[in-house]
Amino acid sequence: MVTPYRVRQLQMREEAILDVAHVLLGKYGYDAMTMDDVAAEVGIAKASLYKHFVSKEKLAARTMVRLFDRTVAQLAALPANKSAFEKLRDMLEWALRERLKGGIPHLPSTSSTLEQSLMTDEPYLASLLSLNAALSLLVDEAKNDNAISAELPTDYVVTAIYARTCDPTLEYMQRGRTYSDDEIVRFMLDGFFVGIVVRS
Repeated sequence: MVTPYRVRQLQMREEAILDVAHVLLGKYGYDAMTMDDVAAEVGIAKASLYKHFVSKEKLAARTMVRLFDRTVAQLAALPANKSAFEKLRDMLEWALRERLKGGIPHLPSTSSTLEQSLMTDEPYLASLLSLNAALSLLVDEAKNDNAISAELPTDYVVTAIYARTCDPTLEYMQRGRTYSDDEIVRFMLDGFFVGIVVRS
């Protein structure tokens, strides 16, 4: 069945809105981004923007759904012969490199309005749970391989990986212009997966 032109047009506009929101959230963060900014970048009236997304919170949620889905797809594309530990490291490296390009949206952890909206947004929750499940399976597998300490709870390790993807250390080091992007990523990966203690 052929999708009517009007429907395709609306879908394309919605994708354009999400593309712009993704960039602005990565560049400025949730608090600084406004719906006026998004409408202006897309080239539509703010009233038209609200026809697609009834609030800034809903727009942020949908933007994150796309990111979660893309992350799950990236994980699925990793070579099957890699160990669980290698896949976790590869995924964090991918996320850090996306951040360096401004490709990871920034959502605040202290906004009760946003948190309440996200926790009642079914597509957001479904996508987040899917990603959590995929990463948790890898962590459990890495524990079975003795690559990650079995004493660490799986949900802690998954949450810690998420935390590294929004660690302000990355931007701080990037602003200093002392290290290349490759060096920054290596430092972040080694600091997390190896640690800072000298091992004999």
